[in-house]
Amino acid sequence: MNKAGAIIVAAGSSRRLGFDKLKALIDGRAVLERTMEAFDNCSAIGGIVIVTSAEKVEELDQWRVTKGYRKLLRAVEGGAERHLSVANGLAALPAGFELVAVHDGARPLVTPQRISDCVEAAAKHGAASLAHRISETLKRADAQGIVRDSVDRENLWAMETPQVAQRDLLENAYRYVLAEGLLVTDEVSALAATGTDVHLVENPQPNPKITFPADLPLAEALLKSRKS
Repeated sequence: MNKAGAIIVAAGSSRRLGFDKLKALIDGRAVLERTMEAFDNCSAIGGIVIVTSAEKVEELDQWRVTKGYRKLLRAVEGGAERHLSVANGLAALPAGFELVAVHDGARPLVTPQRISDCVEAAAKHGAASLAHRISETLKRADAQGIVRDSVDRENLWAMETPQVAQRDLLENAYRYVLAEGLLVTDEVSALAATGTDVHLVENPQPNPKITFPADLPLAEALLKSRKS
């Protein structure tokens, strides 16, 4: 299996946390560093591009030297929206990678094994995403927060990252998204817009995205539970 190129999306503003969540520590290591370590240590990944804010490009571009991430190719500036950041990452990823894995920098608990699982699935099916089944009871409410009906959770999944696809499929999807002015929040949506099926890879381990302050102690507890 050919190794995939990875795009780590780390250009968010962290408005909901009030501070830079990617520099927040989880068991002594920064969120983005933990994410990078998982991809750098994954045998299915051949090169990594980090998409970040303009003020961090120079710092992160040197992480191959300062942090020892041997697979880091470069850091580039992201866009105002996630899909624009991914498009910039795709443009910066060198030719030769037939598969591309896109991952949220704020999902630091992903493991090299789960990354490899998604790359393998994408090599077989064309596109794949890490995901988990919805287990909670779901309700639909109105604008005032009043419950109006239930949502059948059968066959409902929550999308995670990495989301991996053959490069030509992903580039075609983002060309379409940009040309049509669509706003998509992940690669599954972009691929679906061009009629590409995405195979789901079930994740047996928690892989939360750090979004709110309470996510940090939760992620640390989950990480420590893996060590016990």
